[in-house]
Amino acid sequence: RRTTHYLFIVVVAVNSTLLTINSGDYIFYTDWAWTSFVVFSIAQSTMLVVGAIYYMLFTGVPGTATYYATIMTIYTWVAKGAWFALGYPYDFIAVPVWIPSAMLLDLSYWATRRNKHAAILIGGTLVGLSLPLFNMINLLTVRDPLEMAFKYPRPTLPPYMTPIEPQVGKFYNSPVALGAGAGAVLSVPIAALGAKLNTWTYRW
Repeated sequence: RRTTHYLFIVVVAVNSTLLTINSGDYIFYTDWAWTSFVVFSIAQSTMLVVGAIYYMLFTGVPGTATYYATIMTIYTWVAKGAWFALGYPYDFIAVPVWIPSAMLLDLSYWATRRNKHAAILIGGTLVGLSLPLFNMINLLTVRDPLEMAFKYPRPTLPPYMTPIEPQVGKFYNSPVALGAGAGAVLSVPIAALGAKLNTWTYRW
């Protein structure tokens, strides 16, 4: 029985990671990082929460959300290394920041004495608000993103991913504002879905 339990944890971790990776682009390619920021923020904050809540409630152990985010980070660094091996510059890919947001989710679960409803409401909101902020700060460290985008374009770049100059100074049109707002709003119901999936799994 214990072996089955641990195998299920591995399956949940791997499949949740793949689910998160496929919910929009899971990597910030420099040639359209700013264009995709809002889409990334919405998709990744919601999928991080549903996967982490499901995984965390199944184990019942605070810290598993951070472990889950660490797995995705490793995936991303492997992809970054693959592009680097193909001759692209180190800054061609900016590795997204999932771990601090997952730590906030774990903290809310631990601080509320493993209350799953508090983890969904408080943790989901914290992830939705923090993930866009952490990733925007991360992208600001990329060296000359537009210059690199035009110098090292990917061979098959769809028209909607064409590099554009980011709008700066307009908060109402800010990717951080849009990403954080949408991410925070959507993270809570998606987290509730993760908790429901966890209940169904126990019944099964």
